Amino acid sequence: MKSDKIIEEILGEIEKHEGVLSRRDAMKLLAASPIAAGVLAGTTTTTEAYASSDAKGKIVIVGGGLAGVATAAKLTNKLSNPDITIIEPNPHSVSYQPGQTLVAAGVWQKSDITYDTANFIPKGTKWIKEMVVSFDPANNKVKTQSGMEVTYDYLVVATGLVLDFASIKGLEGEIMSSGDNEIVRKKVGKNGVYSIYFADGAVDTYKGIQELIAKAKAHTGSEKLQALFTDPATAIKCGGAPKKIMYIIHDLLTKAGVRDKVELTFCPSGDKMFGVPEYNDAIFEQFKKRGFKWEFKTNLVAIDTEKKVATFEYKWLEKGEYDEDLKEYTMIPMSKNIEKKYDFIHITPPQKAPDLVGKSPIGSSKGWVPVVKETLQHVTYKNVFAIGDVAALPMAKTGGSARKEYAVLVDNLIAVMEKKEKLPAAYDGYTVCPLITSLGTVMLAEFNWTAKPTPSFPLDPTQERWIWWLLKVYALKPMTIYGMLSGRA
Repeated sequence: MKSDKIIEEILGEIEKHEGVLSRRDAMKLLAASPIAAGVLAGTTTTTEAYASSDAKGKIVIVGGGLAGVATAAKLTNKLSNPDITIIEPNPHSVSYQPGQTLVAAGVWQKSDITYDTANFIPKGTKWIKEMVVSFDPANNKVKTQSGMEVTYDYLVVATGLVLDFASIKGLEGEIMSSGDNEIVRKKVGKNGVYSIYFADGAVDTYKGIQELIAKAKAHTGSEKLQALFTDPATAIKCGGAPKKIMYIIHDLLTKAGVRDKVELTFCPSGDKMFGVPEYNDAIFEQFKKRGFKWEFKTNLVAIDTEKKVATFEYKWLEKGEYDEDLKEYTMIPMSKNIEKKYDFIHITPPQKAPDLVGKSPIGSSKGWVPVVKETLQHVTYKNVFAIGDVAALPMAKTGGSARKEYAVLVDNLIAVMEKKEKLPAAYDGYTVCPLITSLGTVMLAEFNWTAKPTPSFPLDPTQERWIWWLLKVYALKPMTIYGMLSGRA
């Protein structure tokens, strides 16, 4: 896809919000944003000039979401005679998940983030509309739900992860971000319990926020209403999302004139706001300025949705006996359960690799697919690669990570197909978190495995800025959907 097509899609997004941003200002945004410039610069090469390898082999990609389809597209562009099969049952697997936060905020509708997978499957790529139920890497094959055995020369695992609501006592279901979610919505999406981690959940969350505002307006008691925001002990996609929804609700309560009637408390299982010290410090200051509360090392383990009581496991260390040899005290891990009443709770569910992956020969004891983090090649099976949320990579479960990963994976996979001994490309852990801090400001947190800010533009990355809000709302989705999914961004 050419860059002018992406620009038109961005301008189309702007026209949906007429009066907020002019086309001229939009072009200035694209010129100022190094992320946008980088995407647009990478979309100008024709397919004929782009193809560079005559390598042969049957490639099977399990998972047809953002990472899987983008990988197929880039392989199609770079191989002169590609033989690619995608196995994916969901007709809407390429939905734009980062937009779920904006749906909950009332800025977008669900239709703004839902796409038909069929519209993005690269020309010539086979699509098996089934679920894989087993992996047999020793014999280079997978089996689908209907019993079909699909052989491969090279395998790319891009299944995404599972939202494990069932691991919280009182809730049910393991679901993906899109697709069937009826079992989870028995309890989540009503009666004060919400989650933006799946598309329908984001729609429900917007309704729940309006109910909280109405309740606050009618509230006459001396005690404040309680809104809780959880962050689990597992790795999660979009680590900033549990905080984004808190900022959004603060902003909407403030605009409604009832912020003083609701106490907002962040309850993360860890002991930091963010893994990068500079962003961690900035978020602390933002929390203090907004009057947020926080309680570290509190992990949601149970919930009574009828009584509106959430149970958290609180962990800490206590000093034990003094060790004469080590010249230090033994630290004893302690824990206890704490119950908290709530009027509104946003649940970030524990997350894991699908069991069919994590418990298979290509999985690991921790569930995720173990890969060499720089090359994305499986640690055991050299013709297997993994990408996106399912890969065992630190700090990398975002669309921004996948955008960097898929180019690395394709170059390395082609190198393996060409029988090269050394893999040419290396992923440095880059990711980006557009941390929404209000309906109008974003802190654009870019970083990599150095745990240091890696800003693409010479601005203080710890500051909340209107320009990054414009990037988030208007530019990132078209750049992703029409840039990355064409294999050129």
